[in-house]
Amino acid sequence: MKKNELIMIYGKDYKEMTKTLLKEAHLADLIPDSDSRIGIKPNLVAPTEASWGATTHPEVTAGIIEYLQEAGFRQIVMLEGSWVGDKTQEAIEVCGYNVLSEKYGVPFLDMQKDTSVKKDCGGMELKICSQADNLDFLINVPVMKGHCQTKITCALKNMKGLIPNAEKRHFHSMGLHRPIAHLSMGIRQDFIVVDNICGDWDFEDGGNPVIMNRILAGRDPVLVDAWVCREMGYEVEEIPYVSMAAELGVGCADLSQADIRSLNQPEIENIDTGKRKIVELRDAVEEVESCSACYGYLIPALDQLKEEGLLEHLRCKIAIGQGYRGKTGKLGIGHCTRAFACHLDGCPPTEQEIYEFLKKYIKETCENENIVL
Repeated sequence: MKKNELIMIYGKDYKEMTKTLLKEAHLADLIPDSDSRIGIKPNLVAPTEASWGATTHPEVTAGIIEYLQEAGFRQIVMLEGSWVGDKTQEAIEVCGYNVLSEKYGVPFLDMQKDTSVKKDCGGMELKICSQADNLDFLINVPVMKGHCQTKITCALKNMKGLIPNAEKRHFHSMGLHRPIAHLSMGIRQDFIVVDNICGDWDFEDGGNPVIMNRILAGRDPVLVDAWVCREMGYEVEEIPYVSMAAELGVGCADLSQADIRSLNQPEIENIDTGKRKIVELRDAVEEVESCSACYGYLIPALDQLKEEGLLEHLRCKIAIGQGYRGKTGKLGIGHCTRAFACHLDGCPPTEQEIYEFLKKYIKETCENENIVL
């Protein structure tokens, strides 16, 4: 498979689809030798089943493992670190990866428990998990989905699961896009298998899945993400880290240079991409350097309030993020806004806690203003 190729397949037998895709790509020929230490990196951002639209389907990972083992590769590991606020081990169990590990004899390495090394990533020093730095060949298995802060997340951003939690927080204080681009200089993705089965086009942690039943293979993470931008209705320039990674020499963001082909045709031609709720809800928020988990839990809570007709009665912006540490204000979410007049503690607070807190705040405000809900 060439660097400028993108190959896709449609269907519902995800494991066999994956194996067919890898055979077509001649993946085995790309791996240095049979003794190579191969890492498989799914997206297990949180403990939610893949059907929810946030995590990598275990059937896709199973297809990769079976293909590799049938080709004679034995030094295989799975590795991931969930986002700050959730435990990787819980995600492993809920998403069925403990079953995969036992069935195939492939260990799952929890990056939240790993040590780290400092690396020069194209002029930016970043901390990377030691086990990720000790691989000979990395297979990235992201979910194509939306993100409440960066609009999309796929190949490039999925590498955040291979850095320590403290570095994840640091990424948000740096503005996310630039460190994501530079991280791709420190962690080389050798092959990408995109789970485009039912990713949520609104939220990184799922809840509004868009059924596509498609899996994509590629070798260039920048080209993959440029394709995702187009599929989700964005220009590459709207997702700064994609262009930044291209400028760093990680890959090509010009889709006119891509050789894109499908091994079959989809059963459903007209895809319902959902309501893109994030666009409707972010106006209620003042976000400065917030962590993905904190912001990610806030948006679904706001959506629930909107569905109940309560959000329209919110009279002030909701502050969230590390940028509010030590500052005062009216209404804040998370530990970073603890100096605010009214705030919800937690790092991060859960979606349910945020919903209940804001619902109470809105109702009390309306009562004080004699507004009948």
